[in-house]
Amino acid sequence: MFSKKVKKVINIEGMHCDHCVKKVTEALENIEGVSKVKVNLAKKEAIITSEKEIDDQVINAKIDELGFKVVS
Repeated sequence: MFSKKVKKVINIEGMHCDHCVKKVTEALENIEGVSKVKVNLAKKEAIITSEKEIDDQVINAKIDELGFKVVS
């Protein structure tokens, strides 16, 4: 049986360095259901792969806690 993977691309403002990338990656990896996170500093985005749909409000809250901003 195959499990369905859900991918989300989140645009993030305020990241300036590799330390920012690490903070965002670790925070998003700690969300229940997230299986993989790839943060791209140049594109200012995070790609989240999960086993189930993750509520955008949960993601936004994690990013806000770090002092960054999710942009649409």
